[in-house]
Amino acid sequence: MAAKILANLIVMGSGILVRGLVQAYRQALQNASKSGVAQETLQNAVHRGSKVMTEQEARQILGVSEQTSWEEIAQKYDNLFERNAKNGSFYLQSKVHRAKECLETFYQAKDEPGGPVG
Repeated sequence: MAAKILANLIVMGSGILVRGLVQAYRQALQNASKSGVAQETLQNAVHRGSKVMTEQEARQILGVSEQTSWEEIAQKYDNLFERNAKNGSFYLQSKVHRAKECLETFYQAKDEPGGPVG
């Protein structure tokens, strides 16, 4: 008999707790939409995910200038990439790789007819 009463109390208590959590979550969503926090958070997430490396940033990472040939850029990339592969960080290694990719597209466009002149 006592076990049955205890089980009923646990079930009723759980139901009350779940309803309270759902109500609190709904209220939090309403507050967020009123204050614009939800929209701001969504916009920040979109902007963070779409950040593209600029040509200037890529040149700074690889330590090259606008006059540097593609062969020199490739050599600097290989050197920095290998150095970070052995005893550096994966973050820096990926930055070096993204910098090379960025400049690669720039140099390919430069070599095409009608591409940027520089």
